[in-house]
Amino acid sequence: MQLKGLVRFFTILLIIYSLYNLSYTYLVKQHEKKMEAKATRYVNALYPKASQKFPNNKDSQAVYQDYLDRVKEDRLRILLDSTKDVTITYGITGPVSYKKAKGEELSLGLDLQGGMNVTLEVEMTGLLKSLANSSTDATFLAAIENANKRKANSDADFINLFIDEFHKLDANKKLNTVFSVASAGKVDAKTTDGQVESYLRSAATTAFENTDRILRTRIDKFGVSQPAINPNPDKKIISVELPGIKDKERVREYLQSTANLQFWETYKPEELQQSFANVERDYDAYLKGTGVADTIAAPVVIDTAGGKKADTTSKTENANKKSFMALLKQTQGEGIASISMKDTGTVMRALRSDMMRRHFPGDAKFALGIANRKGQKDVGFYILRTGGRDKAPLEGDAITDANPDLDNGRPIVSLRMNDAGAQIWGRLTERSKAETRPIAIVLDGVVYSAPIAQGKLGNSSQITGNFTTETATDLSNILKIGKLPAPAKIVQEQQVGPTLGEKAIKSGSMAFIISFIVIFLLMLVYYNTSGWVANIALILNLLFTIGILPALGASLTAAGIAGLVLTIGMAVDTNVIIYERIKEELNKGKGYIPAINEGYRRSLPPVLDGHITVFLTAAILFYFGLGPVRGFATTQMLGIALSLFCGILVSRWVTEWFTSKKKHLEYFTGVSRKVFKHAKYKFIEYRKYAYMISIVVLGLGIASFFNGFDYGVEFNGGRSYTVQFDKKVEIDKVREDLKKVFGNETPIIKTVETNSRLDITTSFRIKESGTGIDSLVETKLYEGLKPYFSAMTFERFSSQKDVLGVQATKKVLPSISDDLKKGAIKATIFALIAIFLYILIRFRNWRYSLGTVVALLHDVFITLIVFSFLRGVVPFPLEIDQHFIAAVLTVIGFSMNDTVIVFDRIREYNKQMVGAPKSQIINAAINDTLSRTIMTSLTVFLTVLILFLVGGEVTKGFAFAMLVGIITGTYSSIFVAAPILVDLGGEDGEKKTETKKEVKA
Repeated sequence: MQLKGLVRFFTILLIIYSLYNLSYTYLVKQHEKKMEAKATRYVNALYPKASQKFPNNKDSQAVYQDYLDRVKEDRLRILLDSTKDVTITYGITGPVSYKKAKGEELSLGLDLQGGMNVTLEVEMTGLLKSLANSSTDATFLAAIENANKRKANSDADFINLFIDEFHKLDANKKLNTVFSVASAGKVDAKTTDGQVESYLRSAATTAFENTDRILRTRIDKFGVSQPAINPNPDKKIISVELPGIKDKERVREYLQSTANLQFWETYKPEELQQSFANVERDYDAYLKGTGVADTIAAPVVIDTAGGKKADTTSKTENANKKSFMALLKQTQGEGIASISMKDTGTVMRALRSDMMRRHFPGDAKFALGIANRKGQKDVGFYILRTGGRDKAPLEGDAITDANPDLDNGRPIVSLRMNDAGAQIWGRLTERSKAETRPIAIVLDGVVYSAPIAQGKLGNSSQITGNFTTETATDLSNILKIGKLPAPAKIVQEQQVGPTLGEKAIKSGSMAFIISFIVIFLLMLVYYNTSGWVANIALILNLLFTIGILPALGASLTAAGIAGLVLTIGMAVDTNVIIYERIKEELNKGKGYIPAINEGYRRSLPPVLDGHITVFLTAAILFYFGLGPVRGFATTQMLGIALSLFCGILVSRWVTEWFTSKKKHLEYFTGVSRKVFKHAKYKFIEYRKYAYMISIVVLGLGIASFFNGFDYGVEFNGGRSYTVQFDKKVEIDKVREDLKKVFGNETPIIKTVETNSRLDITTSFRIKESGTGIDSLVETKLYEGLKPYFSAMTFERFSSQKDVLGVQATKKVLPSISDDLKKGAIKATIFALIAIFLYILIRFRNWRYSLGTVVALLHDVFITLIVFSFLRGVVPFPLEIDQHFIAAVLTVIGFSMNDTVIVFDRIREYNKQMVGAPKSQIINAAINDTLSRTIMTSLTVFLTVLILFLVGGEVTKGFAFAMLVGIITGTYSSIFVAAPILVDLGGEDGEKKTETKKEVKA
């Protein structure tokens, strides 16, 4: 009784919690729609439509429309930024702002809303050269070069590769001869190679942490909602997902650029009193809607008549805004003032407008302080005195070392500079003392500290301030950035345009809805009124899965939708297994209540086994996968856990509620009563034929490796472009045209749905790095395809916003593609080992484990055979990529479901049919569970088939691999896994006998 109360309590709690979480998504979308409508009205009021401005020129219309779209995006960003603290709902703790609700909504992955996903590798070459003080030692330089060559096709640690190559070139040479000069005393003539290696690893770790910190600061400037940043310190890679990003070139350049550490003098407040008085006057005029300052919050544009148009913000709206000086708070620390985090956008936009900028000295540069403390509400505001130069008086390359320290118990930062830097530092600090002028320490335009020097300083100095131990450590790490030039290099990149994202949402949603309806009806047709209980459990399972995803900080991706579709099929499997057992007990003549109790009790072990094994494979996939595949694994793990709760506990509670009302649920229909009733197929007697088939499968599986596979760009390396044409094209002609511009490098071209959309993969200049290489390759692609697009500019072709041209891109460098391949192999091996050990623990007999693994290998081989020999035959790509690995691991877990059900029944019959031959026991077990095996396979097969037919191109290869795996998994459970138990021998818990006499169960 207590258990039922707990189930009821948690079910109601989860329903409320899920609906509450999803309400954020709804309210955020409503607010954003309202702001988008405002932005649209703003653009329409200021600008003529493209068709009006250029009535007879389609190309000019397209270019002008791109400009209007950018203006709208800018205006929308301003509106959303200015309303981020507006209350849009109320929660348990009180009012909920748009900003807070945005952080709690169910976010979409970049493959659904468009955007970029990049994996960056922290470049160690520059770091080692810097630590060696740019040594020209021939052995050192050759070791660096050789290590780079090996790194291109290895996932080994770069420092290991470098040291290995260094010793290969000169076994007697010590590392301290190269790294002692610039080590600030940490390496000398007595330092061993092992100690030097520790020094290099410590520097590499610091460089990685600094790069991660810099990337987070830079990404904040992109204005991306809910960016995902996942560092991997072991592999020295950082994965960054930027949904909705538009300017891909800016992202590439900004993320890969070396950190720019600078020391600037600043203006003092008393030097700018008149400037701020003038700003306050003009800003007040702007708020009142009078004077030239009306243009402050809007871009100044030229209309068709050549005149200027002003912001259409209403006077009423402006009247509620603060005066400018009210936005600047008296600073409690460094800087001219401090600004509330929510007002930084308003202040900086105002100051950078032409009307306000004119009031400040020409060399004044506005900058904000770092916002890195939890709960921080204000940031410092600084005005740098640049002298009209881009290059600071002192930059990061002058620093040789920096460390956190203590001075009479106060945290400080100790700083060392080279001789040239010390001279400049001495002049700056002397002037700082004399004029009480702060010196701002600036990284990438963000001020990290601005101390006033206590006197002239030299090579060694100390920075004091209101530091904590943590902030002193952070500042010292920032100062080391100038000493540790380890920029990040993009090794994997994926871009999806919004058009393709909309198609993915539409096709994924269609697959989800159709799958739900089909399974819903199937449960009613096959299980009568008890099917309603299964459907209630299914609905709750889906509600809880979607409702809990935002709480986990997970994004819904196209692969995640595929996971939801798969969850539909697997969620009802729990009820199928239970219901089939209840039907068996009813057929034996048991009463209604005892049959239900026995059905739930005896079904629990195989249900748990099936779910645990699928969860294990999903967890392994999550660990080894990247990007969207991890989204699939997250959705699957969550769905599996909730399937147990809903399928066992909730459905039992609902069933008992009906029973308490004296309403018996029906478990039979005219169809299900007859299917597989009294089945007595002699499966074991045909095992020799099955073995022959398995031998053929083994031979073809081996042959498939010689026949080869189509590897996706993830595993092969290269750049892949999805290009939409306005009509069907000849693939051979496109290939030849691109071969000419790619320098005789033949691209791989595959159709996507039809010949009007192609997936083009090229390895042209893939091993070269640099911010301009990606643009160069895309320019070459445009040159080759230009004849197929009438008068389309390169900007439109590559924008990913047009209905034609490039819709999505993907780049994977050879080094990371090798990592992904090795990770995929490891994931498959670990999955098989995990399942072997689980079955061994569960059944305490190695024969069951071996039979399971052989059956799973059988499934994997058949899937590989299909993908090898049917590539180029079927009208869609069959690629070995991360989605394929996800499908294989899912098949491994799902196939276990059927196998465990049969094994569990064999163990049960071993105890009941004492003295019977193994073949008879196993035949009886397979026949009596045949209905369960077919139904569990059918439900998942139908959902995956629907996903394959209408789910879109993103998941087509995954769905096809799943379809093959489901069919082979059902076959192997019956004809491979179970028959092996007969031929392996052993007691298996039953008394061995030579008698051929049949014993009835």
